[in-house]
Amino acid sequence: MIENYPTTLLELEEQFATDEQCRAYLAALRWPEGFTCPRCGGRKAWPAQRGRLICAACRHQTTVTAGTIFQDSRLSLRLWCRALWHVTSQKNGASALGLQRVLGLGSYQTAWTVLHKLRRAMVRPGRDKLSGRVEVDETQVGGVMLGRKGRGIPSKSLVVIAAQEEGNRIGRIRMARIVDGSAEHLHRFIQGAIVQGSCVHTDGWKPYHGLDQLGYPHEVSKLKGQQPSAATELLPRVHRVASLLKRWLLGTHQGAIALTRQTILPLGTASSAAAAGSLSNARWRRKQPKTP
Repeated sequence: MIENYPTTLLELEEQFATDEQCRAYLAALRWPEGFTCPRCGGRKAWPAQRGRLICAACRHQTTVTAGTIFQDSRLSLRLWCRALWHVTSQKNGASALGLQRVLGLGSYQTAWTVLHKLRRAMVRPGRDKLSGRVEVDETQVGGVMLGRKGRGIPSKSLVVIAAQEEGNRIGRIRMARIVDGSAEHLHRFIQGAIVQGSCVHTDGWKPYHGLDQLGYPHEVSKLKGQQPSAATELLPRVHRVASLLKRWLLGTHQGAIALTRQTILPLGTASSAAAAGSLSNARWRRKQPKTP
């Protein structure tokens, strides 16, 4: 169904103009080979009122939204689809206030709830780890402290990023906030995000040493003594992701990033998935050929 995903606002308005169109799109995603009863496995159903489907075999009633974030929502599917597109189609991130304005919602709480439901849904349980060649590096996000550079600035949070290589492009992404840049935390992140046996490409930061003993072939690009631009040339993918991440955080939180935000980007949570999902969508859009 990725081929049918709208890439422009005009396509969105044409493809999801009514609740019936939205419901048909969800049905194609949920039952790509046709309706299947969740109780008996029956393949035939009768349509009923309010979007219900009645199984012809066991008379069980269900809907295409049952068990999803759309279930029991008072918002129309048209509005949900527009919220989905708004959150995933921009690399600058989406805030609840921005979502409220775009969708014309009367309540900020409603916009906040919609946004967080979407973020939680972006976490795929049991998702595959990264594999092949993977770049790993850290970046700092948060407030500026005059006269201080590098790791360990109290006003900043340290985020470690892993970006899978796909030729010259960026593949899948994993990221997490870590307490510090020690071997303990870096190695734990790598073991949780990358398949053992994959080649891990890092800079010469000492805590990365020892990855070979953990079952990860380790490629090191030493940056000491190199030009300032060497980092982006030797590890281009993670630095591109780091740049997009900071832009996403500014768009989402309007710069309100502090070390006290302990929930920012722990691996496998809604925040990290939302960031990785938005960045992956931005990366995917750049791959597509331009059409007139």
